[in-house]
Amino acid sequence: MELIQVYASSPPSAIARAITGVVLEYHQAEVLAVGADAVDQAVQALALATNYLRRDGIFVMFVPAFSKVTVENKVRTAIKFVVKPYTNSELSFRGLSTNSSSAELPRV
Repeated sequence: MELIQVYASSPPSAIARAITGVVLEYHQAEVLAVGADAVDQAVQALALATNYLRRDGIFVMFVPAFSKVTVENKVRTAIKFVVKPYTNSELSFRGLSTNSSSAELPRV
């Protein structure tokens, strides 16, 4: 599986289409962003991809994690989003709904 790299100048719609294609082919995707502007573009793309996949009946969740990358011989901290599909029953178990566009999170 190919890592999807997002830059500050990356168009969210293009990244969303890439995420959608990777999830459809590999059943998961990894999105990497370094810097606040790139993370913003990645989150916008993830929101779009979530909607694109939902239209096909595929429900995904993404989890952010820290990652170390080397940029111009310097180690930088990146944010990596792991995108995985979930079945409707798995979402229901977690107290989420696939019936509405905005799911209410369970209280902790």
